Amino acid sequence: MSLFTLPTIDTAPEASRPTMQALRENFGFLPNVLATMGANPVLLNGFAGAFGAYHGGGFDECERQVLLLTNAVTLRCPWTIAAHSTFALEDGLTVQEVDDLRAGRLPANPRYAALSRLARLILEKHGVISDREITAFTAAGFVKEQVFEVILSVGLSTMTAATTNLARTPIEDHFMAQVPSAA
Repeated sequence: MSLFTLPTIDTAPEASRPTMQALRENFGFLPNVLATMGANPVLLNGFAGAFGAYHGGGFDECERQVLLLTNAVTLRCPWTIAAHSTFALEDGLTVQEVDDLRAGRLPANPRYAALSRLARLILEKHGVISDREITAFTAAGFVKEQVFEVILSVGLSTMTAATTNLARTPIEDHFMAQVPSAA
């Protein structure tokens, strides 16, 4: 059961409403986590700004979902695992790639593996990673500065996972097929 009432666009604080509307238009629906965040415009608007920057960066949609799903699994968040498994499949990752990421395995695709490995290391080591790990990332075809976009993905995922876990945000029907079995 959710700890907080999910505001609608009409019941959310005035400062949250334009962002909630824009996010609903972007997704085609308003994900429950964003409705939850809408109770506090500081969190919602901060998330939305970071979300926009992340989606304007140098990774393609599949690469972004590799990062976000890796983060969800590493953070052990049922809502984000279900959501990003769904989005990853919708964006073009294969069932095998999604299954590998959900199981904590690196995908066979070398670029996806490099992204997943780096994201997991940043989360597990709190950003304290070696030059060798950065070299492995760039050897997969990325530029060194893209490490900072991986860090942004970690920040977005941390905001989402902390919000859904703390608020006990319910998982939408749209994502139910991808809910982790232990959830």
